[in-house]
Amino acid sequence: MADRFNTIAGWTLFSGVVALGLSSISAHYFQAGKVEHAKEEAGGEGAKDEKPFEAYLASADAAKGEATFKKCTSCHTVDQGGANGLGPNLYGILGSAMASGRGGFAYSDGLKAKGGKWDWASMNQWLTSPSAFVTGTKMSFAGITDPQERANLMVFLNSKGSNLPLPPVPEVKEGAAPEAAAVVGDAAKGQKSFAKCASCHTVTPGAPAGLGPNLAGVFGAKVAGGSFAYSDGLKAKGGNWDEASLDAWLTSPSAYASGTKMSFAGLPDAQERANVIAYLKEAK
Repeated sequence: MADRFNTIAGWTLFSGVVALGLSSISAHYFQAGKVEHAKEEAGGEGAKDEKPFEAYLASADAAKGEATFKKCTSCHTVDQGGANGLGPNLYGILGSAMASGRGGFAYSDGLKAKGGKWDWASMNQWLTSPSAFVTGTKMSFAGITDPQERANLMVFLNSKGSNLPLPPVPEVKEGAAPEAAAVVGDAAKGQKSFAKCASCHTVTPGAPAGLGPNLAGVFGAKVAGGSFAYSDGLKAKGGNWDEASLDAWLTSPSAYASGTKMSFAGLPDAQERANVIAYLKEAK
C-alpha cells in the first residue's frame, strides 16, 4: 500500500514539474513574439501600418492612456514631485532633454549618448521598443505594439506637466505614402557621427578622395557627379543630393542604389541621419 502511494505521489510530482516547464517555455515564446512585433512596429520587415502616427495622437484618449500607465507604475511615478523608482519620475517628460534631471536618476550610457529632447517622434520610437531605440538601455519593458495605445499613453503623459501642442496630421494624397514627421538635425552631433565615415570619406574642401568620394559641398550637388568612379547603380539615379535623397541613402545605401560599392549598412536612427545631413550642409 505504501509503495502504491509513493508511486502515485511520484507521478503527481513529475506531472507538476512537466507543467511548470511547459508554462515557462510558453511564456518565453510569447514574450519573444511581443519583442519581434515591437521591432516590426519600429520599422523592421513586416511593418504594414501606413497611417501616420500623428493621426493616432489626434484621436488619442488620455483616460485610456492613464489606464495603460498602470503597466508603468511598478517602475515610474508621474505626479509632480514624485520619487524616482526603478525608472525616473515622468512628470513633464515630454519636451524635456533626454537623460537629464529627474533627481539625479542614473540613466544608461546609451540614453545619455542619444541627445535631443523627448518629442512626439522620439517618445513614439521609445515606447515602441526601448531596446531598439537605445542599445544597452536599462529599460526591460518590451514595448507597446499598438500605435493607438502608445498615442493614448503619450497624451496622458503630456497632460502631466508638459502640455505640448499636438503635431499636425500630415496630408496624405490618395495612393501616396504618408510623410514622415520632420526631424531637425544638429550639425555638431552630425560631425561626431561622421567619424564613422572618416575611414572612407574626407570632407575638407580640396582633400583627396579615399575609398569613397570627398564630400565637401555634396549637399545640392549632382548624384554621382565629379570624377570619382561611382557604381553604375548610383550613376543611374540622377537628380541632386537633397535632404530626401541623402536621408534615403544614409538609411540604406544598398536599398537606394542597387550594386553600390558602399559597404556601410546605413544609419537606422532618423535623428542621427538628420544630424549627419545638417553637418554635410555646412561642409562646403
